[in-house]
Amino acid sequence: MRTKYPSTPHLPWSPGLQNDDRRIPDLSGLTGQEVVVTEKLDGENTSLYRGDLHARSLDMRPHPSRTWVKAERGRIGHEIPPGWRLCGENVYAVHSLRYEALDGYFYLFSVWDDQNVSRPWDEVRAWAARLSLPTPRELYRGLWDEAALRALTIDTDQMEGYVVRVTSAVPYAEFGRRVAKWVRRGHVQTDAHWLNKPMEANGLKGEA
Repeated sequence: MRTKYPSTPHLPWSPGLQNDDRRIPDLSGLTGQEVVVTEKLDGENTSLYRGDLHARSLDMRPHPSRTWVKAERGRIGHEIPPGWRLCGENVYAVHSLRYEALDGYFYLFSVWDDQNVSRPWDEVRAWAARLSLPTPRELYRGLWDEAALRALTIDTDQMEGYVVRVTSAVPYAEFGRRVAKWVRRGHVQTDAHWLNKPMEANGLKGEA
């Protein structure tokens, strides 16, 4: 069964918050918790299952970047337990930002079990190591500290933003309280922008 990746609410100080976007209702689900802040990559949110895959929109019209990620699922799909899914950012194609030195084209950022629970962050990292997948760059890890997050230096010419999540497990119903994002002002987030333009691949680290 396909499960759509939940919408990530904006932090109150996210400059990319638009009138029709969802803001985290309060910070109580983060306060007092160990959290990890990771770079928000500019790609397509994609869920991989043992025998299936889909984008967050569930719209899988043909595109070279989707052809690539289908092949990647073919490489690792047999490792995914029945009922589980691996969610990550497919950054094969240039969207609004161009990357020159990626560690790979599928960055794993969450692993969901057959009870629809997002596994703890350290388990995500272990899955990534096992499957030879990169994870997004960590910008901060420690107890929730709003001042520390507000003080993070974000190069908006090179970064879409960041995502903060508790490092512990997150049930699907709790996602909107325990995960939030900061997005740069004016970032283009529509599928039509990149699906309808000429295909351009991002660069990998070590390429000439």
